[in-house]
Amino acid sequence: MKKILLPCFCLIIALSTNAQLKVKAECDPFYVDILNGTVNTVKPNHTPGEIQQKLPCSSGYEEEGAAAKCGGSISFKGQDIVFYTQRNIIEIGSKFKGKMSIPLLGASRTKLFPLLGSPQLKDDNWEAFQTAYGILILYYTAGKVNRILMSSENATTIQLCQ
Repeated sequence: MKKILLPCFCLIIALSTNAQLKVKAECDPFYVDILNGTVNTVKPNHTPGEIQQKLPCSSGYEEEGAAAKCGGSISFKGQDIVFYTQRNIIEIGSKFKGKMSIPLLGASRTKLFPLLGSPQLKDDNWEAFQTAYGILILYYTAGKVNRILMSSENATTIQLCQ
């Protein structure tokens, strides 16, 4: 009986030890390049596979397709970043903790002209700027930037997620 229990006990210990050795995927610190439209060199029009390869630390994934709320997404909740993969949009929220080439979050709407020029389109709560990569949309609360969208689309082709 001892001969049977000992291998079973060793197997159970080996399996539970192996389970403890799983390494959580980590990403380099997040860096948003506003003028190039990238997050850690990942562009809005990269495929889901390319995004997950370069940024393996995602916290959520929704496959592209008609059933997806916004056409598929890869989210990084700890960083407040979402890639809308089918719509070619990167959304950066107000709780973003990384670095930016131009620190836009919290910036005053009135101070952006020297940095970005005149907006192509504007409304009370947002402005859209034409860029070399597509379009940059800034959303405002109380006159300060609180959300950023970067897209490889342009003002006429972009499909925003509501």
